[in-house]
Amino acid sequence: MNHQALSTPTPTDAASKSKQKYSFNKLQKRLRRNVGKAIDDFSMIEANDKVMVCLSGGKDSYTLLDILLFLKKIAPIHFDIVAVNLDQKQPGFPEHVLPEYLDSIGVEYKIVEEDTYSIVKDKIPEGKTTCSLCSRLRRGILYRTAKEMGATKIALGHHRDDMLETLFLNMFHGGKLKSMPPKLVSDNGEHIVIRPLAYCSEKDIEKYAQAAEFPIIPCNLCGSQENLQRQNIKHMLQDWGKRYPGRIESMFRAMQNVTPSHLVDGNLYDFKGITTSDGPVTDGDIGFDAPDLPSRVFEEESDQRVQIINLTE
Repeated sequence: MNHQALSTPTPTDAASKSKQKYSFNKLQKRLRRNVGKAIDDFSMIEANDKVMVCLSGGKDSYTLLDILLFLKKIAPIHFDIVAVNLDQKQPGFPEHVLPEYLDSIGVEYKIVEEDTYSIVKDKIPEGKTTCSLCSRLRRGILYRTAKEMGATKIALGHHRDDMLETLFLNMFHGGKLKSMPPKLVSDNGEHIVIRPLAYCSEKDIEKYAQAAEFPIIPCNLCGSQENLQRQNIKHMLQDWGKRYPGRIESMFRAMQNVTPSHLVDGNLYDFKGITTSDGPVTDGDIGFDAPDLPSRVFEEESDQRVQIINLTE
């Protein structure tokens, strides 16, 4: 038997690899473009910034670090990057994974060791959600680390879908129209926190992380419970995305296109001070108008009703 012949790539294999490479290149360019646009739109990174990238070992933070390192090479300004991981001493945490990866790519990094795991287990009764306290402790440590390192920006790996999920969580359970901002001042007022993945979809990030073969560390080592309400929102949005293509993108555009005069918050808009006007009013009364929706939306809704009817007949 000719073993050499068996190992020779066929034209089909070569075509498949070429297609995969083309798809990866498109994905990589899209993510880089989206991150670059977010940085530019919100002035996230400025000349001589020292950006502390919070690296958890998940797909989002790996992708964030990877893209920022690329942009650092081609940016017209100089800025520095340092990766920071908080080792919270969860039992079974693979301490070697991140240092080995960061050494392999030659990036400056710091591993901060703080036993927040024991604090959380001591304060939170068995069976209760640990994520809230864990998050607060982690945030305080990262702020302190940023100050010690002289970091001017703290970069987090939250993406577009995280922002939408937070919007619905606050509406459904908090009674607030509030999401994650792409840029904010930290709780203690000392730091600027940025989210360069704000325009990136989780689906793209997941594909990219798989293709890049990042050494992912799952966030279940402490036995933490999933945030059930956030998971419900995530599943709802994923279902909408499958059934109504473009809906997620439209909702995210809505977060960037707010009309305070057509909401009900007197702190945002002076309803008490409204007076009559001799001229046209910008974004005037549309209370008696039909919603200005693309016909495609009605077609999709109609198709969905037909499907439901067919299934129930």
